Amino acid sequence: MKRRLSRAARRALRRLLRDRFLEEEAACLAYAYDASGLIRVPEAVALPENTEEVSRILTLSYEEEFPVTPRGAGTATTGAPLAPEGGLVLCLSRMNRILEINPEDLVAVVEPGVVNARLKEALARRGLFYPPDPASFRFSTIGGNVATCAGGPRGLKYGVTRDYVLGLEAVLPGGEVLSLGVRTLKGVVGYDLTRLLVGSEGTLAVFTRITLKVLPLPPSRGTLAAGFTDEESALSAMQEVLSRGVLPAAAEFMDRVTLSATGFPEREVHGLLLFEFDGPEAAVKEDLERTRHLLAGKTRFLKEARGAEAEGLWEIRRGISPALRKLGARRFADDVVLPRSRLSFFLKEVRRLSAETGLTVACFGHAGDGNLHVNILFEPEAEPRARTLREKILSLVLELSGTLSGEHGVGLTKKAYLPAEVPPAGLSLMRELKRLFDPKGLLNPEKVL
Repeated sequence: MKRRLSRAARRALRRLLRDRFLEEEAACLAYAYDASGLIRVPEAVALPENTEEVSRILTLSYEEEFPVTPRGAGTATTGAPLAPEGGLVLCLSRMNRILEINPEDLVAVVEPGVVNARLKEALARRGLFYPPDPASFRFSTIGGNVATCAGGPRGLKYGVTRDYVLGLEAVLPGGEVLSLGVRTLKGVVGYDLTRLLVGSEGTLAVFTRITLKVLPLPPSRGTLAAGFTDEESALSAMQEVLSRGVLPAAAEFMDRVTLSATGFPEREVHGLLLFEFDGPEAAVKEDLERTRHLLAGKTRFLKEARGAEAEGLWEIRRGISPALRKLGARRFADDVVLPRSRLSFFLKEVRRLSAETGLTVACFGHAGDGNLHVNILFEPEAEPRARTLREKILSLVLELSGTLSGEHGVGLTKKAYLPAEVPPAGLSLMRELKRLFDPKGLLNPEKVL
C-alpha cells in the first residue's frame, strides 16, 4: 500500500524549497526513469541545496511517514533511484560543489551531485587522478557512484569506488546528521560504518558530503586493441597476459554479438580485447611491448593507439549499451562476476543456452577482473523465454563461484535473486540493519531486500 504525501507535508515542503519543490505531473515524469527501462512516477520531487535542507526533509518524512527515494543523475540500471511507492524523490543534483582538493593530503571533498567527469577534470588541472570510471562517468554523479559502489574498466588495477571513500557526511531517516570515517589513509576506530554505507543504494542514509582519496595523475597512457577470430581465444589470451605479471589499468572484452551491434569494421574479428596501460612513459612502452610479444601469432590484428585515437577506441566501449538497443526492444542486463579462470566455460554455456532458447545474448565488460555485462535481448512477446534464460544464466554464475552483481547493485530488478546468493542468516542480518537505520521503512523502500 502506498504511503502518500499529506497536505501538511506538501505545505511544509513548499515553504522550505519554494520553486525547488516540484508537484506537476509533467515535471515529476522527468524523474520517473533510469537506465533500467522501468517507469515509476513519484508524487513530488525535492531539489535540496544543502545538508540542512536534506535533514529537514528527512525529519518531515519521518513525522508524516511518506517515503523518500534519493536520486542522482538517474543513470542506474536497476531501478534503484525510482519511486515504486510514489512519495518524494530527493534529487541531489543541485548539491554539486567540489568543496576541497588537497594535493598534499591527496584528498578531495565533494557534494553528492558532482559529476564524475567534472571531478576528474578538476583534479587533472592539479596533476591528480580519481580512478573509478563507470561507463556513465561523463554524466553520473559521485553520490550515485558511492551508493552503488560503481566500478569501471580501471577496477583491475585501481579497485572500485569503495576503495576511495574515506569519509561521509550522511543524513539518517529522521534527520540526524552523522559524520563518518576519516580523511586519513588509515583509521580503524570502531565499526566501519562508512564502508557499510558505500553500496547501500540509498536504503540506509543520504550522503551530503563525500571525502575521497585521490592519486597522482599517471603521466602517460597507451591502449592496445587485440582482435581474435573467436571469443575463447580472446579470453585465453587475456589470461596469458595477466598470468605473466603484466598489470594493465584495464582489460576489456567484447564478444561477437557486441562487436556486430557497434558496427566494428573488422568483420572477421569475433572477440576483442582492449588493454590500457598507464604510468611513466618508459613503463607504458615496456608493458605495450611485452603484451605485443605475448599476443604474437594469436591475433587477427593488433593496434596500438595514443591520445585521440585511443579515446576513439574507448568511446566504442562506452557506447555499447545504447548500441545493443538495435538487437531487441527489451533486455535483461546483469553485471555478473566470475573467477577469471571460468570465464571461457561460462561464455560457452551462455552460447549453448542462447541457441536453445533462440534469444540473442551479448557479453562484454571488465573481463580483467572477471566482471561481464550479460545482456539478453528480446522482443516483448519473448519475455517468458528471456526470464527463464536469465534464471539459468544467473544460476550458472553461482555454480561457478561467481556473484550476481559486481558494480550495478540490486535495486528493483535483481532483488528477487538475492536469496540465491545470500544465505538466510545473512538476509536476516541485512533486514535487522535496515530496521536499525530506517525503522519505519521510508528510505528508498522496496529496494535490495
